[in-house]
Amino acid sequence: MRILIAAAGSRGDVAPYTGLGAELRRAGYDVTLATTDTFAPLVRDAGLEFRGLPADTRGRGGAPSSRELMRTAATFITELGQGFADVLAQGADLLLLSTTTAPLGWHLAEATGTPSLGVYLQPTAPTGDFPPVVTGTRSLGRLANRATGRFALRMADRVYEQAVAELRHRLQLPPASATATRRRQEQANWPILHGFSTALVPRPTGWRSGLEVVGNWWPPHDAAERLPADVEDFLSAGPRPVLIGFGSMAAGDGERLSELAVRALRRAGLRGILQAGSAGLAADADDVLTIGDLPHALLFPRLAAVVHHGGAGTSAAALRAGVPAVTVPVTADQPFWAGRLAALGAATAPIPFRSLTAERLAESLDRVVKQQAHSRAAARAAQHLATENGAGRALQAVRQLTGG
Repeated sequence: MRILIAAAGSRGDVAPYTGLGAELRRAGYDVTLATTDTFAPLVRDAGLEFRGLPADTRGRGGAPSSRELMRTAATFITELGQGFADVLAQGADLLLLSTTTAPLGWHLAEATGTPSLGVYLQPTAPTGDFPPVVTGTRSLGRLANRATGRFALRMADRVYEQAVAELRHRLQLPPASATATRRRQEQANWPILHGFSTALVPRPTGWRSGLEVVGNWWPPHDAAERLPADVEDFLSAGPRPVLIGFGSMAAGDGERLSELAVRALRRAGLRGILQAGSAGLAADADDVLTIGDLPHALLFPRLAAVVHHGGAGTSAAALRAGVPAVTVPVTADQPFWAGRLAALGAATAPIPFRSLTAERLAESLDRVVKQQAHSRAAARAAQHLATENGAGRALQAVRQLTGG
């Protein structure tokens, strides 16, 4: 059976699907991951077939207004829909759809009769338990949380409206709005597996049937792989260091952030590792090491703490390693995950990116490293994550859906 996983976004929006795909491949399925060309090596290194989707060009060239962001997002989604149709034309027997690709994949599934399953990295269905992940962390009360969740879905529908119209025209399907299609899927209890831990988000009360939280899909890595020699030497040369990195965030802000990070580390009396990321963090000193991308599973257990942007994947990886965090959320769902870590006690209160200073970071680092409560909370969460098998649960769901 040929399974096509479709995902779009940053590395954190794609990497978990390599773990999910690898588990399905081990079970005997022929698995393809469709995403942007940037991640072709990541996909192929996991032993999966790669198919290319259009790249997201949002955020380039200045600071656009909200209306401009909506317009450019809609343009990208339209291109993504057409690219997705081209990819599916190469054949698939089952579609696994991410949060971003599902509102497009539904129409492709309808046109081709291909079964589909949601594989989301964020909770999107309205609930009274918390507000939508894109609006922050402050609860508005159960009724308002649910109402705001419904409003967030309608706003997302607007972004997909043009793409849906053009895609359905291409597929020779009768007209149907993005909202109408989404509601039809909800009424049919279209199944969605959520690839995050119940330690961070227990299954919300009031969710409809078909929505499940199964645990993380961890990117695979070779069991024989080791950290580079310079990293091993640095780790062995003194007390456990702190990793500071912002993933795919803060592009072009590397010089300021690097200087800020080094000042904070020295103010807190800590050794540090700067992970370059999109920001291009870098420093050259005996007590600070600069690295590129390294597997979280190898590096994180060797650290005293992790300073990160609050992305879902990095948040989960720190918990899995039992390492406390200082979060500096930038945008999108990052404040949500940062707030979840803090609520668990596995992180200090988030420092919004715009409010980040060396002094605030040093204070949080001093607290998270020296106060054992954060480490104990992270260790408890790690024990919880170890009991979950997100990829195994997804494999079970695929077998139930396909009868094989």
